[in-house]
Amino acid sequence: MLDTHAPSTPRIGVRRLAGAIGAEITGVDAGGPLDQDVVTVIRAALLEHKVVFLRDQQLDYAQQVAFAERFGELTQGHPIFAPPQQKPFLREIDSAQGTRANHWHTDLTFVDRPPAIALLHAVVIPPVGGDTMWANAVAAYQALPAELRELADRLRVVHSNDSDYTDATVVNGRLDYVSTVYETEHPAVRVHPETGERALVLGGFAKRISGLSPSASRDVLRALQEYVTVPEHTVRWQWRVGDLAIWDNRATQHYAIYDYGTEHRRCERVTVAGDVPVGVDGRPAVVLRGDTSTYSGTGD
Repeated sequence: MLDTHAPSTPRIGVRRLAGAIGAEITGVDAGGPLDQDVVTVIRAALLEHKVVFLRDQQLDYAQQVAFAERFGELTQGHPIFAPPQQKPFLREIDSAQGTRANHWHTDLTFVDRPPAIALLHAVVIPPVGGDTMWANAVAAYQALPAELRELADRLRVVHSNDSDYTDATVVNGRLDYVSTVYETEHPAVRVHPETGERALVLGGFAKRISGLSPSASRDVLRALQEYVTVPEHTVRWQWRVGDLAIWDNRATQHYAIYDYGTEHRRCERVTVAGDVPVGVDGRPAVVLRGDTSTYSGTGD
């Protein structure tokens, strides 16, 4: 793949960071007015590289929201936790609140419409540590042996907020996180609505495979997940204050490395609403427990 440059916007550069995933975009001020062709370049880079990074972005809440809205309608900040006052679209990822995400996951797959795109802005970064890794779930699917790929195409996986992810990542707020249990059955392989690519839908919220015993579910999920997180399918980002990461939540997993001890780490996330994942066979995800329609903007 070649780096992406738009002839009409020569100031914008897109530099690949790893072989399978990740690129850094230069020449964009996300806090200022942007022509549509700039947004088009960013979106194209995002679809190709799955996660893109913009250094040194000075964004307040209103600016971050305005920039994110260029990519689609926004969700509420989180389906479970209340947002900060007067910031309905914001989710604070703050170590001082006991929040960390040191487990491979795709955001919020326990709902039937996980976010399509997430935008995370670095506000406080520890002096050492606190990097985040992303993995390419499309490359993982493509790397599966043919027999395992055919199996994955047929599987349905139940995702829940009461999962291994919760135990590993939510510290002080665990009881709040599972006070209401949400479960959605997703296809193990979804067809990306924009690119047509097939991506594995797994990660820390994946609890069991429909129709399999608990032990068989664990074994199959583990075998598939290993293809997602092999180093060749990942990129690691070393944060600086002001950095903005944008990732395609339909095609990736990520892991926030918890190696900074008692140091403070705080990032702010807004998310673009997604659609219901659809499998290779055309079957959509199905809600099993809980109602998150208010979060996803689909209250009907």
